[in-house]
Amino acid sequence: MHRFFIPPEECHNNPLRLSPAESKHARSVLRLREGDRVVVLNGAGKELLCQAAEARNDSTRLEIIQENSIPPLPFEITLYQAVAKGKAMDFIVQKATELGANRIVPVLSERSVPNWDNARTAAKVEKWRSICIESIKQCGSAWLPRLELPMTPKAALDDARQSDLSLIATLQPDAKHPREQIDAHAVEHGQAPGKLAIWVGPEGDYTPAEINTIRTGAQPITLGPLVLRSETAAIYCLAVLNYELQARQ
Repeated sequence: MHRFFIPPEECHNNPLRLSPAESKHARSVLRLREGDRVVVLNGAGKELLCQAAEARNDSTRLEIIQENSIPPLPFEITLYQAVAKGKAMDFIVQKATELGANRIVPVLSERSVPNWDNARTAAKVEKWRSICIESIKQCGSAWLPRLELPMTPKAALDDARQSDLSLIATLQPDAKHPREQIDAHAVEHGQAPGKLAIWVGPEGDYTPAEINTIRTGAQPITLGPLVLRSETAAIYCLAVLNYELQARQ
């Protein structure tokens, strides 16, 4: 069954209407016809089963048949991701969405700071938001991650203080397995972290000075002995942390 996205503020009326761009895609590419059933996601926990009442290239009306409320994951993971080069950041945003990240915070590290002006930054963030939307349509998640504006490491560190536990992926010798850090937190606080932050560096990793700064608020974790690409490390971290936290529910 095809899935579409309509923001929460546009989901109060019945019938729903797809945007002109979505309508054209639905009719020309997906071959949507009147009477077909589809799912609409609003990115805020609602899954709407709908039937197409009108299907044209410039206008699509969807009658709501059933409304389901989907609870969020019982934990929140924020990915503090150093902006990766080329299309790698697009890939990271896509996979972070599929893996249930609650928030994605692009970090402007020394080894990844792009030479963007305000207009270029806004365009990049808008592109990443579009990728998030396409990703929830693909994976069926009713929850759209919050994509923040790029931050410096210092600003991101201040932002991460709202987390119960912050971790940084590193090759430093004192890094521990993610499970050890989560277990240690559970022993100290009587429960697993409800809000967890994970820092992933760029190609070449954060600089030693940046790592020292981040480690004032984050515990080091190892991803094994191999040097991983930034996008591989992000997927590894989110998958492992999801597994560890779900196992404790």
